[in-house]
Amino acid sequence: MAYEQNWLDTLDDVKLSRKCLRREVHEKTKQMAGRSRLLSCVCLGLFAVLCWVWVSFASFPDDQLHLEGLDSVDRGAFQPQSALSEMEFASIASYRGPGNSDRRSNKELPILLWWSGGLFPHFPGDTERIDCATSSCLVTSNRKVQLYKRTTSIIFYGTDFRAYEAPLPRLRHQTWALFHEESPMNNYLLSHGPGIRLFNYTATFRRESDYPLTLQWLPSLEYLLQPVAVSLEEKNRLRKEGLAPVLYIQSHCDVPSDRDRYVQELMKYIQVDSYGKCLNNKPLPEYLEDTATATGEEPKFMNFVARYKFHLALENGLCPDYMTEKLWRPLHQGCVPVYRGSSVVADWMPNDHSAVLIDNFPSPKALADFLKHLDSNDDEYSKYLKFKNHRMITNARLLEALQTREWGVNDMSKPNYLNGFECYVCDQENARLAAERAYKKAPKKNQPPKPKMAHNSHMGCPLPNPGYGDVQDLPADDGWLQIWPQDYWQSLDQAEGLESLIRHNESDPSLLWKHIQSMAVSRARGKH
Repeated sequence: MAYEQNWLDTLDDVKLSRKCLRREVHEKTKQMAGRSRLLSCVCLGLFAVLCWVWVSFASFPDDQLHLEGLDSVDRGAFQPQSALSEMEFASIASYRGPGNSDRRSNKELPILLWWSGGLFPHFPGDTERIDCATSSCLVTSNRKVQLYKRTTSIIFYGTDFRAYEAPLPRLRHQTWALFHEESPMNNYLLSHGPGIRLFNYTATFRRESDYPLTLQWLPSLEYLLQPVAVSLEEKNRLRKEGLAPVLYIQSHCDVPSDRDRYVQELMKYIQVDSYGKCLNNKPLPEYLEDTATATGEEPKFMNFVARYKFHLALENGLCPDYMTEKLWRPLHQGCVPVYRGSSVVADWMPNDHSAVLIDNFPSPKALADFLKHLDSNDDEYSKYLKFKNHRMITNARLLEALQTREWGVNDMSKPNYLNGFECYVCDQENARLAAERAYKKAPKKNQPPKPKMAHNSHMGCPLPNPGYGDVQDLPADDGWLQIWPQDYWQSLDQAEGLESLIRHNESDPSLLWKHIQSMAVSRARGKH
């Protein structure tokens, strides 16, 4: 396709540097191997090779699975802008679920393979036994086990998932699991039916996913109930000294939600202090670093932004249930978020009067007029902070979700959601394998396990639209228009291409472009 080279050229520099590093390691390895052939003791070398082959393909030892990687697995630092960067990973190998009576040895357990080598929630090493709620598994990040019969499921990190790098051929006995808690902009392939249907288990920000991560950015109810950081009296005093009522702090520009276009229009009607690289009109104080895209809560920075009455909280991508710290942080501080992101955000608010929703207003001017009204009326503004009294939190869905979720955020009494999801997959896979064995043993008495496939509602984010105005009114050379709608539809092509590769039992993912081109020709001829 015409866009193939453009797509590849836009890969992150980090990806390219990883490939260069793998190539360099490979060359050095060959040089070392060449020198080793000069060893005089050929018999010793042959014996070592035979031992290596035996260890590689024999059953794993009972005590621990040690795997020396044949493939160059990238183990570089992986630091996504997500809640993962705030999380401490801890081994859960010593924990056994209350219903777990699994006494099988390691060599009898199914294997779960984390395909993203830089994201493996166990340290040290690349393999570990996990004892979950009802069963046990071995988990590893070593791709050497991809084709093993005991490798029953492959877990993918959505941001890293690429159609042209998928593990092919897809084996009939293996399921695929998706973990994607980040922005939809990171991989729009997952927002299309053919893309999400590739997976059997999902953990996403959507409540409909198998293992929902909807409230991943809300640590606890207590986080919301923290006292207001800066009193209304102090905020009014600062307003009289010239502080704007509205804060916008962002350094991640040119995103699918096109938030800067909306904010730029809003700034025509109300004073906004804008820090960071996007629409900047005011420098941060020297004592603060530019933490506009940070996900941490550095005290000096938090105290600085808490002075503002309103925080513009616009997500970088729009999708149901996609809510980040941009929403929860102002609520924590006692500021009013002016929000756009999840279209169903009201389902998760403490009450029906705790955030100002941009999409409820017909225009930026109408929103500005409403914010001016709240700014000049203390009683009306204070209504948005009543949820700080726990009796005023009336959202039963929010309270139940926080109380019943099995994973925690910086809560050592619960597993983090990475370990939680792999245990979900482990228990699901053991149940599936048990059902298969029972069916094979007595097919007239037992039913085969029902096939499980993810649904578009597990991700299903819509086509990006301009942050303000109609798409048909944008000039042809508009930067946003040239990037995000095209990326969205190209991702659909790649999802369909990968689906075609799997359907034809291909083993070479580089044939993706050939399949995409073939489907495009079929469409042009009216055959697809």
